[in-house]
Amino acid sequence: MSKSRSRARVTSDDVRRIALALPDTVEKIAWSMPTFRVAGKMFVTVPDDETSIAVRCPKVERDELVLAEPDKFWVAAHEASSAWVRVRLTALDKEELTDILADSWRQAAPPRLLEEHPELGVPPLE
Repeated sequence: MSKSRSRARVTSDDVRRIALALPDTVEKIAWSMPTFRVAGKMFVTVPDDETSIAVRCPKVERDELVLAEPDKFWVAAHEASSAWVRVRLTALDKEELTDILADSWRQAAPPRLLEEHPELGVPPLE
């Protein structure tokens, strides 16, 4: 039984557009995939199949997210010891994607950028 959803489908193009709208963000290919960085620190990656993203997330929060919403969040085996979580794009709407990317950006951004952008640089939703 499938639920009818009024949310627009989120794609890797949305990830790119929103990430690059955050202050001082650049895109760089690493491990043959797009990564997005602020002040040289990575805050989101888009794996090859482009159905998910990996974002920064404190381990305590990550574990809670995965337990609360396992259809949305999971931890890749090679990221188990790091503070990253995977997010399925099909489980998100653009507003939640924007919030997740801004939160990950905030964790990677240097203090001067956080001070310059108290609103976290969140781009307006279209």
